[in-house]
This record gives sequence, C-alpha cells and structure tokens, in this order.
Amino acid sequence: MNIYVAELVGTAVLIYFGCGVNATVSLNKSYAQGAGWIVIAMGWGIAVTLGIYAVGTISGAHINPAVTFGLAMVGEFPWSDVPGYIACQVLGAMVGATLVWLQYLPHWGKTEEPETKLGVFSTGPAIPSTFSNLLSELMGAAILVFAIMFIGANSFTEGLNPLVVGGLVFAIGVSMGGSTGYAINPARDLGPRIAHFLLPIAGKGDSNWRYSWIPVIGPLLGGAFGALLYNCLFKEGASLYFWVSLFAVILIILAAIREQKNTLSNHD
Repeated sequence: MNIYVAELVGTAVLIYFGCGVNATVSLNKSYAQGAGWIVIAMGWGIAVTLGIYAVGTISGAHINPAVTFGLAMVGEFPWSDVPGYIACQVLGAMVGATLVWLQYLPHWGKTEEPETKLGVFSTGPAIPSTFSNLLSELMGAAILVFAIMFIGANSFTEGLNPLVVGGLVFAIGVSMGGSTGYAINPARDLGPRIAHFLLPIAGKGDSNWRYSWIPVIGPLLGGAFGALLYNCLFKEGASLYFWVSLFAVILIILAAIREQKNTLSNHD
C-alpha cells in the first residue's frame, strides 16, 4: 500500500471508531446513550490503537497532522512528505465521519439538538474563551507528541506499542479533555467538520466554523513544541526553533491569563 493511502486508511479507521463512540453515547435511541465521558475517552483510545495497528508498518501511522508536523520540525520526517500526509489524513477523517453518519442513519432525525449532532463530528469548548481554548488544544497536542517520542525510546514486546499510545490518548481524554473535547489532531476535527457541513444530516444546524481554526492551529503548534521539547531535553539540546516555539507558547499563556482577567472584570 502507498504510504499516503495508508495514512488515509489509518485515519479513517481512527475516526470511524472515535466519532462512532461519540455517536453511540450522544444520539437519541442509541442503546448506549448517556454512557458518559469514560466510555468516550476509552473509545478514542482504542480508536487510535486500531488506526496504528492498521497502517503502522506502512506509513508509521501518524494519523495526525500534529504528529507529522512535529516530527518534521525535529528532522525525523521529510518535509517533502508533509503536505501529502496531511491531505490524506484530512480526507481519511472525512471518510471515517461519513461512515459514522451511515452507521447511525435513523438516529439523526430522532435527535433534536443540532449541537449534539455536531458534537458527534467535531469538538467544541465547554467554556468558549479563545486563547484559553487555543492553549488547551496546544497543551494536549504537546504532551501527546512529547509522550509518543519518549514512548518510542523504550523497548516493548513486539506489537504492544500501539496499545501504549492508545492508553496515552485515553489518559489525555480523562485528564485534560474536559475543556475543549481534546481534538489534539487537526484532521480529527477538520475532516469530520467538513463532512458535517457537506452531508445531508437531518436538522444539523451550523458547523461552527468560527471555532474551527482553534483545533487546527492549537494542535499544530503543540505538536511542534512537544517534539522540540523532547529534542531539547533528551537529544540535541535547545535549537533556535525551540526558543521560537517556547516564546509563542508563553505569548499564548499570557493572552489566556489576560483574557480570563478581563472576563472576571466584566462580570464584576
């Protein structure tokens, strides 16, 4: 299989199981409706594991532009392959989301709330706050890529590595996912959001494009910072790119703190 096709297939597997657990927990008349956050986090962890098992030996199973971008930033992936990987990841996410739509075809008309339907496909903030939401996605993707790199530095019984990475995603979900729904993957959010926009979903409402840039830019910045931080601490030391990314992260942190101060002042 071609490496680009592999990324499309792996991402489609990820989204079919990941958005699938969102649907089964959220949509009316589903037997698992209301199963809760732990089930969702577990479903996404298993989804990542299956996506890696599907194509890991072919393309490396990035299945996430934040991983692709982060590895390219530290010279562990060729920049020439980055556009093709990211394009196929987004397309794969659209395919996976379309399969979920078909899987739950009778349930969309039985679910009244447009925001619930959008939540099956894409993420959204629990508390809308631009820089805080951006920081949340940045931090989630940073620890994802940082941890993937230190997990990869260890030796595991052959075949267990995808399970460990799936456990990592589960841990991110239960520990840090409550603020923005932990996209931590631009393709995971953008591909299904495009599918939501294009598909004839009954009563679907708006696709919330005004928020859509946050789960794209945040994870890309976080993926780069996570990879550069790992390189700084464990390998080659601090590079110019690391200091630039650190400066950007600090600016976003300061903007988020200021945003919350302004919010509190306005409430007073």
